[in-house]
Amino acid sequence: MSSQAQAAPAKLDAAVLKIAGVVVLGAIMSILDVTVVSVALPTFQSTFGATYAEVAWTMTGYTLALATVIPLTGWAADRFGTKRLYMTALVLFTVGSVLCATADTIGQLVGYRVLQGLGGGMLMPLGMTIMTRAAGPERIGRLMAVLGIPMLLGPIGGPILGGWLIDVASWHWIFLINVPIGAIALVYAWFALEKDNPEPSESFDFLGMLMLSPGLASFLYGVSSLPEAGSFSATKVWLPMLLGGLLVIGFVFYSFKPKHPLLDLRLFTNRNLTVSTVTLAVFTIAFMGAGLLFPSYFLQVRGESTLHAGLLMAPQGIGAMVTMPIAGVLADKIPIGRTVPFALLLLAAGFFTFTQVGTDTSYVLLCGSLFVMGLGMGGTMMPIMTSALKTLTNHEVARGSTLLNIMQQIAGSVGSAMMSVILTNQLNDSAVIPGLTTPTGEPMTEAGAAIASHQVPQIAEQLPPDVLQRGFEFVADSFATTFWVGFALTLATLIPAYFLPRQRQAPNLLEPDATPAAPIVMH
Repeated sequence: MSSQAQAAPAKLDAAVLKIAGVVVLGAIMSILDVTVVSVALPTFQSTFGATYAEVAWTMTGYTLALATVIPLTGWAADRFGTKRLYMTALVLFTVGSVLCATADTIGQLVGYRVLQGLGGGMLMPLGMTIMTRAAGPERIGRLMAVLGIPMLLGPIGGPILGGWLIDVASWHWIFLINVPIGAIALVYAWFALEKDNPEPSESFDFLGMLMLSPGLASFLYGVSSLPEAGSFSATKVWLPMLLGGLLVIGFVFYSFKPKHPLLDLRLFTNRNLTVSTVTLAVFTIAFMGAGLLFPSYFLQVRGESTLHAGLLMAPQGIGAMVTMPIAGVLADKIPIGRTVPFALLLLAAGFFTFTQVGTDTSYVLLCGSLFVMGLGMGGTMMPIMTSALKTLTNHEVARGSTLLNIMQQIAGSVGSAMMSVILTNQLNDSAVIPGLTTPTGEPMTEAGAAIASHQVPQIAEQLPPDVLQRGFEFVADSFATTFWVGFALTLATLIPAYFLPRQRQAPNLLEPDATPAAPIVMH
């Protein structure tokens, strides 16, 4: 630990903030790119003449690459050092971005997105490790608040930026914009990050890698195929989920045997890390899953443009910006078990409004509710991560942050797929319009016609107003039903949150080279 971290635990000094700037730049690239691409899917369909299922792989391929590389990050950080590995991740991500902009086919674009994901997957866990080591345990809360800004603003800024770039330039620029950011981050990292002092080489867990990385990728492939297939009974859903699940379970039993496993599950003997991870996972399933549907409501029910839908989501980011710095300071002073439950109640209160949405719900009410949700979210995510890492030794931080990132990745994928399937199944129950078919020849439903009428005005001209109105009401009711599930899961997060620490945590003040026999358990 640096002497600065020991001498000035009450505030973030210039040296620490300089390092935080490097990490925030990398996080902005990684997180923003996910949401920017989601806006461009319809553009990819028309540009490459592909189906929605095909272009969706530009998102899925990126996610699978993240899941594959994240488990390797903890070992690689110890073996090669965080600075050189972080700079390598920046180069991979930036080169992948340039290649994405040159893609001529949807297959090439998916392949380049995988390369991009290999770099992006390392940026977040490495960033958390670098910042935690720089600040020391007394200031993790404040530092996590800094890192949390891009994590919360990415989903809001991405659709706005993506919509604007596609409107004024072309889809290529949603990738090319990463080039100057990546170049600046690379130069910045070279000068700002301390020279690496990698630890003695540990044996690499090849057997663990052969089980965990393919297992996670296979499981998430099945999960990601669920919205398209619509049912767990589809072979492309249950078979990869089963195979992936068996590999991951096999890894869990195996991981306690080697001295240096690929993923150190022994860290879960730390009660604080375990409770924080479970709370974060339930929270991510609830909020990240349903959160993707908020802009869809504005697009499909209210007929807003992509840019306007992104702007309507802005109050959520503003709310998070208000509470996140406060939550960071409080996390260093007050046990999070006394603050996070109140933040979750704020989140649930804002969420409840969306369980009542209709075709003409007031934008003032919806934006106000998003602001309240932002207040709750800003006081939830980063304090939980702070609590999870605070009692780990410096040596354990890289592995602990890897565990957190994997759990968050899995939970986010499960939440997104689950909410998409619930919404799709709701919409499929809509009445069929006689004589009207989709471009693929399938019968068109009233809900489908209502959604399509925003992009194809001729559909609205062909249908009686009452049929179209019924379709819009059915779509709105389907969203409301799906939001009820998200609301219930948000309340369910209060259960593991009840077990978060309610007494002041004593941070682990061991020096970087001091490794205890077992993780410290805080009760």
